[in-house]
Amino acid sequence: MRPMSMARRVRGILGRDWKIAYLFVLPMVLLMAGLIFWPFISAILMSMTTFNFNTGDTVQVGLRNYQRLYTNSDYLLSLSNTINFTFWSLSIKFVTGMTIAMILHSKLPWRNLMSAIMLLPWIVPEIVTALAWKSIYDPLFGGLNPILQGAGIISKPLGWLSDSNLALGSVIAVNVWKGIPFFTLLLLAGLKAIDTELYESAEVDGANAVQRFRYITLPGMRYVILVVLLLSFISTFNQFGLIFLMTGGGPSGATRLYSILAYEKAIGSLQYGPGSAIALSVAPLMAFLIYLLSKYMRHDERAAGVQKKGLGIGKFFGGLFSAVLDIFFWPFDMLNRGIEVLGQALRKRMTGSTEKPVFKPQGRERMGIGIRILILLPIMAFVLFPFYWVLITSFKTTTQISQRQSIFWPNPPTLNQYQELLFGSPFLHWLGNSILVAALSTVISVAIAALAAYALTRLKFLGAGLLTTAILITYLLPGTLIFIPLYQTLSDLGLINSYGALLTTYPTFLVPFATWVLIGYFRSIPVELEEAAMIDGASRLYAFVRITLPLAAPALLSVALFAFTNAWNEFLFAFVFITSESLRTLPIGLQSMVVGDILPWGELMAASLLTAIPVAVLYMYAQRFLVGGLTVGAVKG
Repeated sequence: MRPMSMARRVRGILGRDWKIAYLFVLPMVLLMAGLIFWPFISAILMSMTTFNFNTGDTVQVGLRNYQRLYTNSDYLLSLSNTINFTFWSLSIKFVTGMTIAMILHSKLPWRNLMSAIMLLPWIVPEIVTALAWKSIYDPLFGGLNPILQGAGIISKPLGWLSDSNLALGSVIAVNVWKGIPFFTLLLLAGLKAIDTELYESAEVDGANAVQRFRYITLPGMRYVILVVLLLSFISTFNQFGLIFLMTGGGPSGATRLYSILAYEKAIGSLQYGPGSAIALSVAPLMAFLIYLLSKYMRHDERAAGVQKKGLGIGKFFGGLFSAVLDIFFWPFDMLNRGIEVLGQALRKRMTGSTEKPVFKPQGRERMGIGIRILILLPIMAFVLFPFYWVLITSFKTTTQISQRQSIFWPNPPTLNQYQELLFGSPFLHWLGNSILVAALSTVISVAIAALAAYALTRLKFLGAGLLTTAILITYLLPGTLIFIPLYQTLSDLGLINSYGALLTTYPTFLVPFATWVLIGYFRSIPVELEEAAMIDGASRLYAFVRITLPLAAPALLSVALFAFTNAWNEFLFAFVFITSESLRTLPIGLQSMVVGDILPWGELMAASLLTAIPVAVLYMYAQRFLVGGLTVGAVKG
């Protein structure tokens, strides 16, 4: 009886399913502990040191590295750039994304086609985005200056990325282009969740379009908007690859964000301590935002508790949200009232009556559709032009590009750039490296995520709630906060400049997302199916492999495609951890084709097109799975 009593006591403490549960979550725990939390702790310890180049010793300096930051002009400028970049990018992306989402949510011809077009920037690898826009901005060979000169907006070519007054605004425009699909997708999902009867009732009561938007749409989407803004803020504030590829932080530091400065200090100058201090200087802000975002993203699990309390951080930010809306919409309300007064005055002068003319429903609907299309057309042109530019440039000869012959159409079209790229450069080798790394990273990540998600969904064990929270935190943790200590950890393990460096580190950002998505899918599978199998004698592992995984096939495909896409596009880790040309992935290989001021635009555009094709094919093949996976993972509840 004594062993049985001890076994029951252990089960009472560790949970009913602790044996198999800990086995399932062990790979996840090892990943997070060894490659996320320990490097983060190492970064904190490293930030309190400095390297003495005279003696070759590492010296403990306490908080001195942090104290120096606030008197360092380079750091203060980078922080200012980061704040400006984030504020304007978020503001424009939100307004543009909301506008597109509302238009696509309304009655519109070819709505599905337009929706697909608006989502195109999301599937384009970061390196392709950077090279395409860098080519468009080029003052000599680009396409933007001729368009603006032809329209009479500018009188001479401008150096969009070489002028310190224009560079930051130029990269903000690119970040907006890249971020439009994320805002459009998630805001559109929020709009679809609002009851249409609310709009109909408000319209019957005489509410105009601005009032309906102010008092129904935005309050009804408050949760979605807050989550989207917080997610985008974390991503935008920690941006690295896009800016680094386009400007390297120049000219004269005009686009140097804090993440780029941290890289320059730690990796470029081998000053790991000061570099880590720069990266961690924003950690308190990130910690607060991640905490806040985790509260909202787990809202569905605690909805009842929040409603009962009625107080706390959710209510505070809800009130703050309403106050901001009141301030934001005051000019629109005043403008709308002014338009109404002006319209009444004009109608009285022309017709002798202030009553609005009554339009037939069909005529009013056609007018609304026409206005929405007019608003959408310039946005579509903005979205599509980079794709058109990459395509036509890849079919031009080098002479056509350098002599600016037939700028907006190849005359005649040629495959010379593709031939030179495929047979005169290591492009195919880089392609093979990317396929290998992305495929293996996806298999490893999905396997670890499936095991952990199943354990957290189905099994009872001590620490499940803490592990779920830790997964969400790692999902939101920016790579810019840990790439410096990861570099040292991989150096100590002898993995730097090897496939192992990428196969080890890619799961750090692939697994948390995949786990978070799979948790939601596993919860939707009836637990009774597994219980029936186990009553018939099946083990828990057999039920997982033979029942749950087959039923979760759509979810597994979703996270696999998303993981492959992210691994295929990844730049920061590959750029920092790989230096050998034979091991370069496509993003790093394409970046290495730019040597100083020599930019082979034809080959670069051909390479960009070929790099984007695999992701585009995956997207077209399983668009609904990718969209569903992103929606479930990013806006849960």
